Amino acid sequence: MKKQTIEPAEPPAAASEPCNGDLSAQFHRALSVLAGKWKGDILWQLVERKRRFGELRQSIPGVTQHMLTTQLRDLEANGLVKRTVYPEVPPRVEYEMTPSAKALKPVFDELYRWAQEHGFPTSAQGAAGKAAQPPSQPGDAAGPESQPRKAGRRAG
Repeated sequence: MKKQTIEPAEPPAAASEPCNGDLSAQFHRALSVLAGKWKGDILWQLVERKRRFGELRQSIPGVTQHMLTTQLRDLEANGLVKRTVYPEVPPRVEYEMTPSAKALKPVFDELYRWAQEHGFPTSAQGAAGKAAQPPSQPGDAAGPESQPRKAGRRAG
């Protein structure tokens, strides 16, 4: 039996063009500007409105003050976030998306749709799933989350 391969009649237009190093560099630059554990979360929080530092920190579970500051400075340096300091006592600082960052909103919307379509639960669905699990029994090898908190201690 003779081996047969099926060749496309005409290659797609993009494949017929030589690989452009400039396009690749631009793509990698865009990814590096957006890459970072917290940058996506920060931008997602700023899509709808301006937020103060404390609001951002409370709305992004797990981010430390240092890391939030670092990521905000990086986003600001790359022109995606605008920082406004008001001359008040105590000083009030607000963060908002720049027009170039607002242009990413359709990308965020599409990522959200993709995650829902392909079975990635939203945080509300994840929390509901956790609530449906039976509570751990005393003596279980659960983490510190299962330990009772002392009165007067803040959750950190």
